[in-house]
Amino acid sequence: MEHEATIRLGFFVGTLLLLAVLERIAPRRALTTSRAARWFANLGIVTLGTLIVRFLFPVLPAGFALLCSREGWGLLNHFQVPYGVAVFAGVVLFDFFIYVQHVLFHHLPSLWRLHMIHHADLDFDLTTGIRFHPVEIVLSMGIKLGLVYLFGPPAVSVILFEVILNATAMFSHSNLKLPLGLDGALRLLVVTPDMHRVHHSVLIRERNSNFGFNLSIWDRLFGTYRPQPERGHEGMTIGLANFRDPSRLGLGQILILPFTQRHP
Repeated sequence: MEHEATIRLGFFVGTLLLLAVLERIAPRRALTTSRAARWFANLGIVTLGTLIVRFLFPVLPAGFALLCSREGWGLLNHFQVPYGVAVFAGVVLFDFFIYVQHVLFHHLPSLWRLHMIHHADLDFDLTTGIRFHPVEIVLSMGIKLGLVYLFGPPAVSVILFEVILNATAMFSHSNLKLPLGLDGALRLLVVTPDMHRVHHSVLIRERNSNFGFNLSIWDRLFGTYRPQPERGHEGMTIGLANFRDPSRLGLGQILILPFTQRHP
């Protein structure tokens, strides 16, 4: 796994640049705040979170998966599941538990204080998909390591999942206008921008829906699917009702916000 970082960075940058161009060509909504200020904050916070994770964790999920494979740890290793099946199962299992994690971060107040930084963005574009508080990123990394230990997926499965998750998180948050027919077909399998945008509505009943990042099946299966926002995509308001001032949402402010303010 010596090339893992290069692979992941390459796919990340490539997806970011591609979606940035497509958003310019076919935007879904007009942005309401400064793109430069938002991108500085959103790219800055993910960079900081990545550096903190690298500092805190001596081993990351793919490397830990190799260790689990050697030691026979995890259900997939214990039952000697065929390699191809294990790779596929690992990706699907990780995607399901990321859905569960997302639901918990919305419904447990201590976790919501961290996750609300993601929802405080006043616009919705590809950088919203990577805007997470560093403490949430650290907690998520701990959960992923626990899943690797529990299920023992192949290292390739872990890397594949991370690449897919990064790409689909940016895609599902992109300000990209898809033809309605294409959107309808895609959301049968994956989360589309129009599907996930509902989740970023200022209305709490809409915010507590469409939790998926990659596969759309989980929202349909567990009754959290909402096809469209009540006010339509052009009429809906993005963000949180109590954080509407862009001057409070710079990089420094959003880093300390969970620890200095009370949030509903």
